[in-house]
Amino acid sequence: MQNRPRRPQISASGESNNANVTTAVGMEETVGHRRARRTSLFTQTVMWVTGLICTAFLLGTLAQAWSNSNLVQQLQQEQQQLQQEQLHSTQLKSLEQYYKDPAEVESEARQQLGYIRPGEHPVIIVSPAQNNQQSGQKQQSRGEEAGFWQEWWNSFFA
Repeated sequence: MQNRPRRPQISASGESNNANVTTAVGMEETVGHRRARRTSLFTQTVMWVTGLICTAFLLGTLAQAWSNSNLVQQLQQEQQQLQQEQLHSTQLKSLEQYYKDPAEVESEARQQLGYIRPGEHPVIIVSPAQNNQQSGQKQQSRGEEAGFWQEWWNSFFA
């Protein structure tokens, strides 16, 4: 093979672009170089698109993990509330069994509400300590009615 110098290709349109500048120097762009440059651009585009897709998948995975974490916390709270409601239900069922007995109902009515059966006579026992407490309460309420100056008068001259 002979080493022949390459002939510069001059564009017919007369445009001044990079291809013409390089041909003027004698270093024209070959078809292989253009193909390599196109392949490089294609490779970069594919890499960027792949990176964007991977980033989207990563963000989607993180969002799903965060959502799952919130759901697990909500599930735990609901389970605790369910346990509390079951405990309350159990207590109510035991009270239901307790008050099914008529003797218990009667006892509660007599103690808390003061009910008596027809023909019974209620007996109220008043102790002396209760009388003193009641009279002290009456004096105290009279002192409040008398006013501030009356209390001072009573404290100095009574």
